[in-house]
Amino acid sequence: MWSRSRLKGLLKGQEDEENNSDSDCSDSSAEDQNHDRPGSYNNTAWPQSYRQSIDLYSSVPSPNLGFLGTPNSFSRLGSSFLSSSLTRRHTPDSLLPLTRPFLEDEQRQQLPPQPPHRHSSHLLPPAIPPSRRSSIRRDEKSFTKVSHELPISRNSSFAQTVANGINVLCGVGILSTPYAVQQGGWLGLVILFVFSALSYYTGVLLARCLDSEPGLETYPDIGQAAFGTPGRIIISIILYVELYACCIEYIILESDNLSSLFPSAQLNIGGFLIGARLLFALITTLAVLPTVWLRDLTVLSYISAGGVVASVMVVLCLFWVGTVDGIGFVNKGTALNLGTLPVAIGLYGYCYSGHAVFPNIYTSMQKRSQFPLVLLTCFGICTLMYAGVAVMGYKMFGDATLSQFTLNMPSEFVATKIAVWTTVVNPFTKYALTITPVAMSLEELLPSSQSKSRHIYSILIRTGLVISTLIVALSIPFFGLVMSLIGSFLTMLVTLILPCVCYLSILRGRITKVQGAMCIVVITVGVVSSSFGTYSALSRIIDNLSS
Repeated sequence: MWSRSRLKGLLKGQEDEENNSDSDCSDSSAEDQNHDRPGSYNNTAWPQSYRQSIDLYSSVPSPNLGFLGTPNSFSRLGSSFLSSSLTRRHTPDSLLPLTRPFLEDEQRQQLPPQPPHRHSSHLLPPAIPPSRRSSIRRDEKSFTKVSHELPISRNSSFAQTVANGINVLCGVGILSTPYAVQQGGWLGLVILFVFSALSYYTGVLLARCLDSEPGLETYPDIGQAAFGTPGRIIISIILYVELYACCIEYIILESDNLSSLFPSAQLNIGGFLIGARLLFALITTLAVLPTVWLRDLTVLSYISAGGVVASVMVVLCLFWVGTVDGIGFVNKGTALNLGTLPVAIGLYGYCYSGHAVFPNIYTSMQKRSQFPLVLLTCFGICTLMYAGVAVMGYKMFGDATLSQFTLNMPSEFVATKIAVWTTVVNPFTKYALTITPVAMSLEELLPSSQSKSRHIYSILIRTGLVISTLIVALSIPFFGLVMSLIGSFLTMLVTLILPCVCYLSILRGRITKVQGAMCIVVITVGVVSSSFGTYSALSRIIDNLSS
């Protein structure tokens, strides 16, 4: 038998719990009314999937910890093909508390003790409206499945973060740096180093924006903090268009290099002759399509981490052809080509198109104070590689340098075959990781009434995206000019202009005159470079299409 005093205390505890629950509900209502304020970043504003998809795109597994994954990670491959996680539209809300706390342990200790049964708004994501709670409970199983698809560490070491940064920065842009020198001349190389310094500076600005307010984790979050929901949506669209354009470049890259390996390849279907370029573009599309349907891209993220190794391999092959195979470095080249210099501006700009991922890399670091040093290391290594390849390639091939130096390398050499096949294999692993963020953002826009058909709609969306990249690649098959257009228009926005604009907006009144003046200078450089580069690239593309 319980004593009367104990029963009284139990009843009182239940009454306090109900009062606290009511108070929580009222707090939830207040937060729901204010969910569009810039301070609430983990709400229902589109896109919700950005963090998840970009983490997979940018992750490089630690060489010391789980490089090959766990047995469970590989056993999940059989069930990853369009898993039921497609029915979940608000996964990032549920994943955040499972992956990384909002406050560090030292900050948590400074918080006042919370009363029993009372949740701190500092430690939990924004309250979920009552209308959504029932549907979220029904999807608890899908939470578990989605969380298994995110093996992304929130405790990245310095070495792992540097590997992530280099993997993001050092991409297919390295193939076109000799062509950039051919278009701009030797003095145009100064632009590469200027863009490197300015991109490093704006990368640091993004980190300062993230530290300015709690809850900021991604580039769209920064846009929302600076300009509200419209800023979030506009910046997200720009980032997704840039990723989509990179997939177009992958198709053109594959078509160019495979057709150089097999120039006489052709296919005759009903009297319609398909040439080598079109044939390999179609083969590439059919090859990457199944990988785009995958929902668990863990293994692809492991394989794509070899992008750094692939870039180094291609550079070594170029050096080998120039020295051992006897091509030599004899071409003098020209000092400056003013007429085609704007094309070179876009090509150099494309080399530093990693800012969409930098906020994710920063928020995953164990020691965020090391981020400036991480950026300095990444930009230093990549810039030296870009400059070295640019000098070697242009000295070897001179004014005959093509948009990809692999197309200039004599096909009879073994080193050439290694370089071309390395170049061909790498995009196959990165295509799905690059297009998946775009696909997931479009899947978010599907109405909840279509939940039963979400699998079918997802297949249609992803297939449509792949086919559309093929159509654009075949319509504008100019690798160097398309890269210059992307670098001039999209990369200048993402890398130079938007970080400074957001920094000035978020930290207005808290920055020095020197910082403000520096941001204005970077914005001016970005706008001028973007204007000249975009106009020049578009003009050249139109001329080539008309001829």
